Amino acid sequence: MRQASTNILPALDQRAAARPERTGLATTLTLAAMSLGYGVVQLDVTIVNTALNAIGTSLGGGIAELQWVVSAYTVAFAAFILTAGALGDRIGAKRIFMSGFAIFTAASVACALAPDAVTLIAARCVQGLAAAILVPNSLALLRHAYVDEKARGRAVGIWAAGASLALTAGPFVGGGLITLVGWRAIFLVNLPIGLAGLWLAWRFADETPRSAQREVDLPGQVTAIAALGTLAGALIEGGALGWGHPFVIAGFVGSAVFAVLFVWREARAPQPMLPLSLFGQRMFALTSLVGLLVNVAFYGLIFVVSLYFQQVNGLSAFETGLAFVPMLGAVLPVNLIAPRVAERFGAPATIALGTAIAAAGCLAMLGVDRDTGYPAICLQLIAMSAGLGLLVPPLTSTLLGSVEPRRAGIAAGVLNATRQTGSVLGVALFGSLVGQSSAFIAGLHAALGISAGVLIAAATMIWIGGRSHARQ
Repeated sequence: MRQASTNILPALDQRAAARPERTGLATTLTLAAMSLGYGVVQLDVTIVNTALNAIGTSLGGGIAELQWVVSAYTVAFAAFILTAGALGDRIGAKRIFMSGFAIFTAASVACALAPDAVTLIAARCVQGLAAAILVPNSLALLRHAYVDEKARGRAVGIWAAGASLALTAGPFVGGGLITLVGWRAIFLVNLPIGLAGLWLAWRFADETPRSAQREVDLPGQVTAIAALGTLAGALIEGGALGWGHPFVIAGFVGSAVFAVLFVWREARAPQPMLPLSLFGQRMFALTSLVGLLVNVAFYGLIFVVSLYFQQVNGLSAFETGLAFVPMLGAVLPVNLIAPRVAERFGAPATIALGTAIAAAGCLAMLGVDRDTGYPAICLQLIAMSAGLGLLVPPLTSTLLGSVEPRRAGIAAGVLNATRQTGSVLGVALFGSLVGQSSAFIAGLHAALGISAGVLIAAATMIWIGGRSHARQ
């Protein structure tokens, strides 16, 4: 079965090259639809952070409920992304992409109408599932639309830049909408985006060839969801219930059991959702681990700093959005210069430099207190995000370059899955550290210290591993 999946790839490329020539406008509007799909996914990663205080005031609940509002999205995103790519291969990327966009749009409306925290968390989980569908299938449709490799590279660059812009605009747009309309508006903004993306995809995107041989690894999917969900639940509820609570202990034990079952299943599945053989490549394993650690630090701190701005410093949602603009705005320009830096000094050195800069920003923020003003921490926040912007492009290209071309798609899916898993763990862990308002600053210091530690560890691993790989 695995051999059949391998042999079909050259045939797919030949069929893509032989299809009728597309007009330039149709190809461009396909790119627009795919960019909207990825952009709305990234928008909802950051836009919710500015609404946390308003959501808590409106729907009730404490830090744990707010963690679930964020983590339900990222847990589903991380757990389903590999299966979503396989579904696109089997059924057709256009069908799956449009289904994902429709689900995402409907779930956004459900979030906006949620009468309580439980309903909002459930709708956020559905949003995360749809986000997992959108990302890999948007890339598959871009690959199908752009036959020329150079043109495809430019299209992917525009696709990624649009997502970076959405990531940056999220807090600012969210803060403005919350101030003018209310927190429910941050989800309703997805409605026109979804309708535009659906129409553009339906009208201009070409369907990809279907591969009936591509199987979906359902047992692997179930165990992955169970392992990640129980781990996130144990970390989140540990801050509220106490780390010795039977529910929390059961969560950690259950997560370990499901993780073992997942590895056992993937080692034996004929078409695993996560081929373990990929981790036999040193640079693939290293870059995957670095991606996970970086997201633990970065997205965990975004969650905590959002609460610090609003609950400790008393900033409004709009002021919080403005506070994040310089931080997230640094990502896009540094993204653009990162490839040239990597060409000059090598990808491992560039990744190590980016993580070291981010770690320095974390260490420089350790003096933050309840009365610390925004100007005193602005440069540190910019350093953290600039480090992220510097390391992500070479991290992605190094991971994709560490495997043979026919496995580039699954490799990209693994990178997205590991990074989203890091986001889940960061929000869950750091949120539990600041769960008690009386100990918020101590928890923030602990989160900054842990972030600096994992980033320094990541920089050391990629530096040493890269040098060893170069010698070999």
